[in-house]
Amino acid sequence: MVTDSGWINWKTNEDFFNTYVKLSRPGSLDIWLVLEPADNKSNIKCSVNGQSKSSLINKNESKLKLGTWKIESAGYIKIEINGLSKEGSEFARVKDLQIAGSAVDSLVAFVRNNQDNYFYWGKRGPSVHCNYDVSTIKDDVEWFYNEVTVPPGNDPVGTYAMAIGFGEGYFGIQVNSDSERRILFSVWSPYETDNPNDIPEDKRILLLKKGEQVHTGEFGSEGSGGQSYLHYNWKAGNNYKFLVRIKPEKNNHSSYTAYFFDNEKNKWRLIASFSRPSTSTYITRPHSFLENFEPEQGYKYRKALYSNTWAITKTGLWIPITKMTFTGDATAKKGYRMDYGGGAERSSFFLHNGGFFSNETKLKSIFSIQPKSQKPKINFENLER
Repeated sequence: MVTDSGWINWKTNEDFFNTYVKLSRPGSLDIWLVLEPADNKSNIKCSVNGQSKSSLINKNESKLKLGTWKIESAGYIKIEINGLSKEGSEFARVKDLQIAGSAVDSLVAFVRNNQDNYFYWGKRGPSVHCNYDVSTIKDDVEWFYNEVTVPPGNDPVGTYAMAIGFGEGYFGIQVNSDSERRILFSVWSPYETDNPNDIPEDKRILLLKKGEQVHTGEFGSEGSGGQSYLHYNWKAGNNYKFLVRIKPEKNNHSSYTAYFFDNEKNKWRLIASFSRPSTSTYITRPHSFLENFEPEQGYKYRKALYSNTWAITKTGLWIPITKMTFTGDATAKKGYRMDYGGGAERSSFFLHNGGFFSNETKLKSIFSIQPKSQKPKINFENLER
């Protein structure tokens, strides 16, 4: 088991400790373990990029060099350690893992400390965003349309491919477990707190209507507000359509309504409509993001494609979105995790993260695609209100 203070309860040969480090240059790599001295011996194995070396931990040993490896090129490496044999109940108690050598410099990337809970955020991995360029649109944007495809095999548990984000919330598809997937739509309260119970009555998100089989409630942890979700067994490789409407209402409220196109039923389904107090707005800061929300799944690769993106103004003008700026969250900005990227791929924008790939995309890069020749066909009058 890995804790904030080290490795404990290392008892079976089936326990593997994997560490990923990004090196900025080739060279030699020395690996050391700092140990809690114990009254027994054990044999362990350390592998780097598939090359293994075994080591003997002697009684009362406090520091052990596991070996030196030659690193052929810069990028992420995987350090894997497991036990071979032991005299006592545990192979060892490890306080720290240390690296040195000519391949190690000040640019080496890893989670350096737990300040602001970054052991947790580092395990989750970097979140990445498409920030859609609407700077040339002079009218208010009332509707936003987007399509999402998650390629086969790029949908591990913890994936959230968020299709339409806006200044006050988000809407997309999640992988919640091996047997559960959701369409999720949430709107933040204007009262900033991670505990929904702290929100004053006049700052709460109000449910106006929800779709058939949709669950609604409140959420917390990363801001608080109103949440809705539909259990839906969406499939990797299929394309899914999303539509959001935001507009001001009376008494300084704004309504937020989300629709999902059900490919199996061949119709638009209402997810939910919420009212947000202390707000008078149309759609602002349209974006998409890709994240992992399960820390234990942060080592896995995921990818999403975003295409056929349109803004619809309050006067009914459809405008294709052809440009986006790629950004990352604080984990990416700090350089704690650098397995992130995004860009343009044929007629789609894409985001990918996790899996410890080495060729990250420069943050704030701008990408463009060619617009679709025809706008989507939507009968707005037939949408459930």
